Amino acid sequence: MNEPFLNTGFKKKLHTLNPHKKELQIEIQKTKRRTINIKINPDSCQNLVREQLACKVSGTMMGLWLLIPEHLKLGTWDMLKHYSNTQCDNDLEPRFAMQMVHEAALCVQGIRAQRNIAHQGFDILNGLPEIISDNQSHYYLNDKTIHDSQQLQIMLGQLRAASDHFPSKIISIDPHRILTATQRIMPKKKKRPNQPSEKMLQTYFALDPISGQPIASTIGSTGKKTSHATIELLQLIQQIQNDDKLILADAEHFTINIVDYIKNQTTYDFLSPTPVTAKITKLMSGLDYTPQWAGFATAITEYQFKQSKEKYHLLVQRTGEANYQYKPFITSNPDHVLQKLSEYYPLRWSIEEFFNFEGSMGWKRASTLNLNIRYGKQSLALIAQALVSQFREKLPKAYINWTAQSIADKVFSRFDADIKVKKNTIFVTYYGIPEEYGFKNHYSNMPQKLENENIDPRIPWLYDFKVDYIFK
Repeated sequence: MNEPFLNTGFKKKLHTLNPHKKELQIEIQKTKRRTINIKINPDSCQNLVREQLACKVSGTMMGLWLLIPEHLKLGTWDMLKHYSNTQCDNDLEPRFAMQMVHEAALCVQGIRAQRNIAHQGFDILNGLPEIISDNQSHYYLNDKTIHDSQQLQIMLGQLRAASDHFPSKIISIDPHRILTATQRIMPKKKKRPNQPSEKMLQTYFALDPISGQPIASTIGSTGKKTSHATIELLQLIQQIQNDDKLILADAEHFTINIVDYIKNQTTYDFLSPTPVTAKITKLMSGLDYTPQWAGFATAITEYQFKQSKEKYHLLVQRTGEANYQYKPFITSNPDHVLQKLSEYYPLRWSIEEFFNFEGSMGWKRASTLNLNIRYGKQSLALIAQALVSQFREKLPKAYINWTAQSIADKVFSRFDADIKVKKNTIFVTYYGIPEEYGFKNHYSNMPQKLENENIDPRIPWLYDFKVDYIFK
């Protein structure tokens, strides 16, 4: 049969099966109070973003564009592609995650319908023509497992460790409880002894106390035991930093499971305060104390749990000259007793400073207790915290102690700016930024500065455009 006479009608719809043109239905925040569903694919997304960039975009959310160089230095895009299980720069899902990273940097809380961040350059920053809704972000995160979020944290931690963001030989760990508005039936707990019991999300953080930077975090329901959650956190830390470290723990970590795990399955030393039980009180009363300076003395003896064959060391600090006060600690290594008690352990309180400075990024209140969603949001917030930390280093000394909320209010969402494109470069023009911020020195001629640091200035989620900044 001759070829021209073949029936080729079945081929007419083959173009619809092109995976690059497969449309995805998503819910977007069209206005402040209205959501709509649209169909979009990677090609149409790129066309719409380029169309918007061809027009001049104005708004007050342009301060977040100052984070683009920090993204390129940190390697955010590759992490988000891995988290979204894709290797294609044009796919949509990593852009959904990018939006949530920027929302965390903006310290946005509450329901997205009550926020006024649409059509102000925020959507284009994420490589999207629109802002995805709360529901859409939850659909995206619900498809990611806890393991996916843990792998994202490990990648982030390893990159930060390679950049010397965790310079000390000490790690502070601490449980942190977040109020949740979930409607689930669940045990209630007190955040403080003098407060009523409430529904809470349990989080567990590890932090470098010298730099104040978080290393990893885990979460759990209020029914999850501290021992199990802490061991899970330590396993994450081991995949990020598996060299000799001193773990500074809280009294809640004084359990046989935790101390046995640290001693037998890690390379870490640990120091944890102990509850003042009858057994420990008896041990403390029979010790010979070595005076270190006026009003401060130390003593050390062996300690063993009833259910364990492992031997540990009980360190006791005695303060006062007449009315003595005692504080016992347990450790696996008896060396450097004075340094551990007087110099290292006080550093543990830097983790409380972290929550005061960075808590607004997503560690103050939880709207849902779906663990896939919460773990994903918490992991993406850690990326936002890393970006803001790098950005904070560019601020003058007078502003370097600004909290994350202050940076979001006074820089990221305050100043008017507009966007225009010339050839392959996006120019962001800012108006009214005070000269004492020093941004002009740090951000002018940005493509060349990035190239000087051997960093590719092209932005993959913005379709390989470069970005430069103008200050007026």
